[in-house]
Amino acid sequence: MQTAHTLDVLRTQVAKLREGGDTVGLVPTMGALHEGHLTLVRRAREACDHVVASIFVNPTQFGPNEDLDAYPRQLEVDAAMLEAEGCALLWAPNAAEMYPDGFATNITVTGVSEGLCGASRPGHFDGVATVVCKLFHQALPDMAFFGEKDFQQLAVIRAMARDLDLTRPHVHSIIGVPTVREADGLAMSSRNRYLSDTDRTAAATLPRAMKEAIARIEDGQEPAPTLNAFEDELLGAGFDSIDYASLVDSSSLAPISALTGSAARLIVAARIGGTRLIDNMAVSA
Repeated sequence: MQTAHTLDVLRTQVAKLREGGDTVGLVPTMGALHEGHLTLVRRAREACDHVVASIFVNPTQFGPNEDLDAYPRQLEVDAAMLEAEGCALLWAPNAAEMYPDGFATNITVTGVSEGLCGASRPGHFDGVATVVCKLFHQALPDMAFFGEKDFQQLAVIRAMARDLDLTRPHVHSIIGVPTVREADGLAMSSRNRYLSDTDRTAAATLPRAMKEAIARIEDGQEPAPTLNAFEDELLGAGFDSIDYASLVDSSSLAPISALTGSAARLIVAARIGGTRLIDNMAVSA
């Protein structure tokens, strides 16, 4: 596996990978890799001739009181994991390479970015859209792979690609990969390592309670009281607060008060022991 730290080297290496018409799949990450990330790499290897993974802890998607400085960084360990999975090229720029002096451009995707995490993390999705657009232009992948755990992020990236007429990757080549979970159902996340043993045990309540709430909604119970009871269960299990627990349309992410026949999603963000956990699951109409 080759590693590029500068844009010139990245472009040279990507051009070599493309020789003979080979295809390239991109897996953008912020490092601190786990099985969820490696699943994305495997999916990319199945679909493309070569895989390029990026590791960049993007400062523009962190708020002033968020965990940028504490976010885990383990480049050598991550690189070894990627190489073991057959990744061809690692793109690992620093902040100065990604945002050179005088950088003054910001991408805002309205609509799908405005509620849910967008409401509780102002500016977060501007940072996501901007850095992912740059990654797409830097690596020019045929396909890109993202975990569905960050369902709103995936919607923002697809909207950005559609609105800006990106062709590498085309919006339909931005692939959402189902959430990878721990044995007890908790969605894998780099932030899970922040949890104490007690909080980690309590965190397993989240996916279990989500499944139970979804089953009740699918059985015809009213969503609003069902979600109120869901939030009470999380707080009773040891969660400190719930940013949101919303039943939304899967395409627009607009909140819905009842199942309408269109695809729906239960999307949740909750805090426990200072760690913010997000999750989402499909709801059948």
